[in-house]
Amino acid sequence: MTTPPDPAVLYPDVAACGSLAAALQTEGCLGGVPVTSPDSAPLDRATIESTLPHREPLQISAWEHERRWSIRGTEPFEGAVLMDGETDDLAQLARAARAWHDGASLADIRQAAPFVHLTGRFEVPDLDPARLTESEWQYMRQQASELEYAWQQTYQALIEAAHAEPALRALYPFTSHWALRFSNTTRPGLTIVGPSLMAHSNGTYGVGTGFISTDLGECATAHEAVALAVRHLPSGLGPVALGA
Repeated sequence: MTTPPDPAVLYPDVAACGSLAAALQTEGCLGGVPVTSPDSAPLDRATIESTLPHREPLQISAWEHERRWSIRGTEPFEGAVLMDGETDDLAQLARAARAWHDGASLADIRQAAPFVHLTGRFEVPDLDPARLTESEWQYMRQQASELEYAWQQTYQALIEAAHAEPALRALYPFTSHWALRFSNTTRPGLTIVGPSLMAHSNGTYGVGTGFISTDLGECATAHEAVALAVRHLPSGLGPVALGA
């Protein structure tokens, strides 16, 4: 493993300011916004609070082997990532941080700093379980469309077929080792219900009762797999509730 260079070599401008927080403050758009860096890694990390209570502080991290920064913006209830991104432009980094702090919409943050990647999730300040479920489905559909694996189309077809089925769309979706599963509660306390579905690299699909099993059957199409899963859903499922 290659030893990373001293951060001061990759980030001399940051080192000259004493910390990533101080370097960001030199960008005019962040005037008056509190930015902090940890004493243990002042050149590598920075945190920017948001004026919105349903946003966690924006996390900024410097790369070790090349000059680049990553951001991560999450919400506090589920810890779900709302936006991320990578850039080597300190000015764009500061613009994204300012917009996050000021409570700009996610779309407006993306417009202010084009390097920002929106995950597809949207903010649900009132923690309505139905909206959290809708947000998670939107995230999973976008994630499936952005995958670069050879079986991306097979997996995306499974996600879209499951979302098109009302009985499954009403449940909170999540994945475990790329197996699509369902819960009757949101994160953080998932309550698993029904079978799991898997997309195979050969273009077929499996349905099972366990973690990554296919004991309920193998199917040629995503729609067949979804129909089989629906037949094995327990009866009497109520609306999705908040996970404790």
